[in-house]
Formats: sequence, C-alpha cells, structure tokens
Amino acid sequence: MLNIEVKKHESRTLYEEAVEKGYSRRDFMKFCTTIAAFMGLETSGIAQIAQAMETKSRPAVIWMHFQECTCCSESFLRSTHPLVADLLLDKLSLNYTETLQAASGHMAEKSLHDTLENHFGEYILLVEGSVPVGEMAACCCIGGKSAEQIIQEVAEGAKAIVAWGSCASNGCIQAAKPNPTRATPIHKILKNKTIIKVPGCPPIGEVMAGVIVHLMTFDRLPELDRIGRPKAFYSRRVHDSCYRRPNYDAGLFVESFDDPNAKQGYCLYKVGCRGPVTYNACGITRWNGGTSFPIQSGHGCIGCSEADFWDNGPFYQHLAAFPGFGIESDADKIGLTAAGITAAGLTAHAIATNIRKRKLITQHIDEGKEGLDKKSSS
Repeated sequence: MLNIEVKKHESRTLYEEAVEKGYSRRDFMKFCTTIAAFMGLETSGIAQIAQAMETKSRPAVIWMHFQECTCCSESFLRSTHPLVADLLLDKLSLNYTETLQAASGHMAEKSLHDTLENHFGEYILLVEGSVPVGEMAACCCIGGKSAEQIIQEVAEGAKAIVAWGSCASNGCIQAAKPNPTRATPIHKILKNKTIIKVPGCPPIGEVMAGVIVHLMTFDRLPELDRIGRPKAFYSRRVHDSCYRRPNYDAGLFVESFDDPNAKQGYCLYKVGCRGPVTYNACGITRWNGGTSFPIQSGHGCIGCSEADFWDNGPFYQHLAAFPGFGIESDADKIGLTAAGITAAGLTAHAIATNIRKRKLITQHIDEGKEGLDKKSSS
C-alpha cells in the first residue's frame, strides 16, 4: 500500500503540486512568465513552460554535495519567486540530497540506490562542489565511498548532469594554488559526458531555476557555449550589461573606494572590477529579488563565474590592459576571435617560413649554377 501511494505521489505534475500547496493559477502563470523572461524566450515560451509543468510528471532528481559551502543551495532557496524553491526544490521529487533530506544513514543511501535503479536513464543529476582525486580522494567521503567513486556511479544513468556553481564547474577556491586536496571540477572526471556548467559563487537562483525548467520543458539540454555554459545566461559579459558601462566608455573611473564619484556611477575598473572579462547575468537578473548586484552595491566584480578566479591576481588591482571587444561581443565570438588571431599568426608564420625556404632553395640553385659555370670556363 505504501509503495502504491508513493508511486501515485511521484506521478503528479508540478502544477498539481502547486495547486495543492495553495498557489493560484495567477501565481503559477506569473512564475512561468518570470522564468521564460530569465531564459530569454519569446512569448510562446511561456505557454510551453506552462504546458510542460501541467502535463509532465515530476522528474527524479539527485543533488550531490561534495567539497563546497552549500552557497548554491542557499542561493536557490532564496530565489525571487517563491515557487522556485517551494515547488522546484520541495516538490521536484528530490530523491536524494545530503543537505536537505530528512533521512540519514542507511535510509538515505537506500533512497539514492533506489533512484539509480528505478529511474536509470531518466533522473537529473545536480552536482554541487568539487571532487578531490587520486591520493587525496579520502578528503571527501560519504557512506564509506569517496566522492570520486560516487560521482562515477551516479552519473552513469543520468539523463542530464548539471554542475552547480564554480566549485563543480571549475574547482573554485578549493582548487586555488596549491590545491592541497587536488580539487577537480566535474567535467574533468566525467570526460565522456556532456556537463551543463552553471558557474558562480554562488550562481543566481533564477539562473539555476531556468536551467531546470528548460530541461523539464524541452526535454533536452539548453544551448551551451564553447565551454558548456547555458548561452541564455552566460553569453554576455557583466561589463556589457552594467549601468556603469557608459562611464567606462567616457573614461570616468573610481580611483579608490572612498571616492565620492562611486555614488555617481563612475566605473569600478581601476579598483579591480573583473566585469570586462566575466560572463554572467548579474547585471540583468540581479540578486535579492532583482534588487541589486555587487557592482551596484559599490564593489567591483571579482569574476567568480570564471575559471581560476581565485588565482587571477589581487581582487583590487585592475587588469593590465583591456581592449574592449565591443558591446555586442559574446563568449563564443571572442573565443573565435582569439582562435582567429592564433590561426592568423600561424598562417603568417607558415608564409614567412615558406618564403625563407624558397629563398634558400633559390640561393642553392644559384650557387649550383655558379659552380657549373666555373667548371665549364676552366
């Protein structure tokens, strides 16, 4: 009887759960509209999200925690719309998560293994935290297994794998030099899997919700950039969506943190802002219900969504040089530009090499002719 009830409960749609939770149709549609806007979808996307949440059963979800501070979960729980945390997290058939689940010990492990067995090829795997490897694998163990062993096991039957935050996406602070635990991002362990990277320390709650809703609605991975980040949220630099950008272009900069011009919206580039080289939706989506983001609060971006941000020089020292790239540039275009510059350099090198070789060949031919002429004249 218990198994029948559990199965019946798991077959409910997210909309049915929302209604039971006390949300009105208006609340539900407002949520769908908000998420569609964050995802950059056109108006028809709202209807697609609503239909998916009304008709599709809740997907099974495994949320693993390794070397991290749980800030990703905290960010998700404090998302703008209450339905994000209350519905997606509380009612998303969250089968296993060490941080929030009530079960512990053998019961918790049973829940994990039952999900792996009963939902093989169907569950969504969310990973928070980096993984220590090799001889340092013992630094993170759960239930008698190392994080390295666990991630290999749970990833095997996952329908989609999401690396939450910079720890899982690029190693973050744990991987900072000298990286004592050999902290490793997920994509370097699961090399034969496509990983959706959602970097940030932490990522924005609405961005996390948007990724999950996309997987549920369209039943496929979102469009990713060249390093695996969803383009809907990571295709533009913080610099390009920053309200201080016009002052950067005008050459108006804050010279120190007690500079009164900071309140006037002068650019924070000279006091270390990494916005020009950081890809994230902070300036558009913002934090705390769309209230603000670090630059708006008066602190420069530290580039927490970029790889190795902890080791990329002092936070309060500006970049040595920054060419600008242009406001319409995105991560892929800049990557291709850099590749193009490299290719151009290689091509130039090849041409120069061929010219030198041709000169040498011509020189040898001329020298040979001169030798023959001398022999014939003698």
